This record gives sequence, structure tokens and C-alpha cells, in this order.
Amino acid sequence: MSEQIKNILLVGVGGQGILLASEILSEAAMLAGFDVKKSEIHGMSQRGGSVVSHVRYGLEVFSPIVPEGEGDILFGFELLETMRSLPLLKPGGTVVANDLQISPPSVLMGQETYPEELAERIKVQFADFMLVDGPKIAAAAGNAKAANTVLLGVVSKRLNISETYWLKALEKMVPVKALEINKRAFLLGREL
Repeated sequence: MSEQIKNILLVGVGGQGILLASEILSEAAMLAGFDVKKSEIHGMSQRGGSVVSHVRYGLEVFSPIVPEGEGDILFGFELLETMRSLPLLKPGGTVVANDLQISPPSVLMGQETYPEELAERIKVQFADFMLVDGPKIAAAAGNAKAANTVLLGVVSKRLNISETYWLKALEKMVPVKALEINKRAFLLGREL
């Protein structure tokens, strides 16, 4: 039965809307009738530290943690965090990454340099790789901060959950004042 479980990882840094995206994803899967388990790891998330959210759904899910090497989709909000999380994916997994670089404290303090050509290095390892300019597309929808919802739209096309459930989940989880922009951002992401 485990082959029927979808394992999705959302990674990035604090403040990027990862937790909201994982809530929307979980809600959409529940509305579609799946058993859903979710777990989050926050590393100084409010200060730009790493954030990882595990979402697993299927007919019956027992653990919220995606075992290393079993992730189906890695949904990266920042390139270095995406690269760091690649070992969680299974061979042939899918990577959807935001084309964004946020320097960690060690780079900002001059102790390290930000790695170069991360997108190219990810593409070499995973053929099913899509690099998305989330902030640009979100700005076209009305607010660059809705990049998380753009990426969610891209990922939604790779999951067996109807658009209807995604839109209902957005309506439930996104504040009313930001709903229309987030719906537009989501739908633009689905079109990519």
C-alpha cells in the first residue's frame, strides 16, 4: 500500500509562506478524500532559518515524516535549501524550485560563499526539474509575496487532486483580503 502514498517535501527559509502552502496542500488532499499526515521542522524560521514541511497523503498514512530517499516531490522555495534537501527524494523524483537565492547567515558574515549554478546541478541529478520565477509571476497576479501560491499551483498539476479542491482549500486557509491575488497566483502557476 505504501506505493499509493504521495510524499511531498516543502523546503525554504522562514517567512516564505511554506507553512501556509503545506496547510493548503494538506487541506486540498483531505477535501479529495485522502488520509493526510503533516510534520514541520522550523530552524529559527522567523529569522530566515531553514523550514521543512513533510506532507504525506494516501488511502492510509501512518507517519508524518517522509523517509529519506522516498520523497516523490521536492517543492523548494529557495535554491540552496532545495539543493540541501535532494537526498530526501527518491530516484526519478520531481523537483519544483523557486528561482530565488537567499544568503544564509554564514554567507552574510563572509564565512562562506553562496554556491554557484545550483539550478544546473539540480537538473543534472533530477530530470523532472522545473525552475519557476515565483516572485515575478506572483507580481503579475498582484503581489510578489504570493510566490508560495504560484509554486503550489505548479505542484498541483503533478498531483491527483482536482482543481476544485485546491480552490476550496485556498478559500479556507488564505485570509479574505489576500484571497483573489492568491487564487490568481495559483492559477498562473497551474498554467506553467
